Amino acid sequence: MYLSKLTLDPRHPLARRDLANAYDMHRSLSRAFVADENARPSGFLWRLERSADCQPASVVLVQSVQPGNWTVLDSLGGYAFAIHGNKSVALEGLIQSGARYRFRLLANPTVTRAGKRYGLLREEDQLQWLNRQGARHGFEVRGCIRGASERLDVRQGSKGHRMTFDTALFEGILSVQSAETFRDAMLRGLGHGKALGLGLLSVARVG
Repeated sequence: MYLSKLTLDPRHPLARRDLANAYDMHRSLSRAFVADENARPSGFLWRLERSADCQPASVVLVQSVQPGNWTVLDSLGGYAFAIHGNKSVALEGLIQSGARYRFRLLANPTVTRAGKRYGLLREEDQLQWLNRQGARHGFEVRGCIRGASERLDVRQGSKGHRMTFDTALFEGILSVQSAETFRDAMLRGLGHGKALGLGLLSVARVG
């Protein structure tokens, strides 16, 4: 697994466009994971980080199964202040059953009723969703703070239709019950809207 950190310059017109619309951001990031414009990108997840002082976000974290070719974005002439790319992470060494981790997750908590998916808006429902994800994906939430809960409005192209996702930011402590299942969840992401900057589960071992 590889981790990359991009600090974009919001004054650059393409960076400003991408920061304003998750669909455009995904298209730009995908360029680092394809051999040519006709190829499908290899798997990656990303998240736009919010700053502690509530300033406009410009830091993008990217997790990928293959190293990204970040020269395609670095060559855009001021698109990014800095690109720290392709830090290798050995998941088998990092993730161990019984270990505890700090985590951060921006996700789209949902429930399906009568075949239709609905976003969850109440904090209690969102936390219950996270607990269900844990039971399914090999971890147990030991403590969690639900941060910002917002609606993500996404436009597909200049004339494309709009999509909305109800999002929630989760931060806390979890313990791993099944290392193999949890590693797979980290690589795949949690919930829906993964192409739009949701589902990336970041962890750091405690102790």
